[in-house]
Amino acid sequence: MSNEPTAHGSSETPARELSAPDIKQCCAAAYDSEIAKWLVGDTFHPGGVRLTERLGQLLELNPQTRILDVAAGTGTSGIFLAKRFGCKVVGIDFSRKNVEEANRTALDVGLAGRALFQWADAERLPFADSSFDAVICECSFCLVPDKQLAANEFARVLAVGGQVGISDLTRTEPLSRDLDDLFSWIACIADAQPLTGYVARLSAANLAVRIVEEHNHVLADFVQGIRTRLLAAEVATGLQKLVLPGVDFEAAKKLVRYAQEATAQRKLGYAIVTAIKPA
Repeated sequence: MSNEPTAHGSSETPARELSAPDIKQCCAAAYDSEIAKWLVGDTFHPGGVRLTERLGQLLELNPQTRILDVAAGTGTSGIFLAKRFGCKVVGIDFSRKNVEEANRTALDVGLAGRALFQWADAERLPFADSSFDAVICECSFCLVPDKQLAANEFARVLAVGGQVGISDLTRTEPLSRDLDDLFSWIACIADAQPLTGYVARLSAANLAVRIVEEHNHVLADFVQGIRTRLLAAEVATGLQKLVLPGVDFEAAKKLVRYAQEATAQRKLGYAIVTAIKPA
């Protein structure tokens, strides 16, 4: 929710005019900022660890599972899965700051041997074929510029019988061109896909879709939480009790208003999709 990405263009810059590396770098810069963490919390995705646990259950994680967490952020989900299911987690993120924090947290909680994080690009995974039993990507697949390439990479690093689990923002109709800017892209809205779009990407990667679950209520709760914290931050900043340099409150409030309206009208939603790599 910050204007930190202005190194590559203002929040009004149309996302279609930016290169894929620009978008990735801007998203990484935004998501590892303290402002973003303050506004959206530790998990950075609707449903928090409760929905992460649901994803783990659907993927049938166990202590023998080798799992890749794509766009792992500061490691909240990966560390939770390692603790909850006993699985071995490798997390990747495009933000080196997030990777450092995730490894530090894993060490602090005694899970450094089961949860390891490294810098990597979702479109070019630095792992051998069939390296993992499961791949998860929470609220981040919609941010990847080349989604099919990423889906193909997920399938490549999966062992036969392994599963992919995606949880992400969905839309039911084309979005307003007013939202075709970098700010909206970073907030996951600009390139949110119809639920059928995620299914199609996984299917085109030769993965067999197993489960589709809608969890629209978690998006409504998530957006309301951001709205509450955003309004509190604006008041505190006005009273000079909080310093948030570079925050465009008007742009942020506009985006939150749209998200609330679109969620209420079921134009935006949230869903889990899982798929298996067949023999």
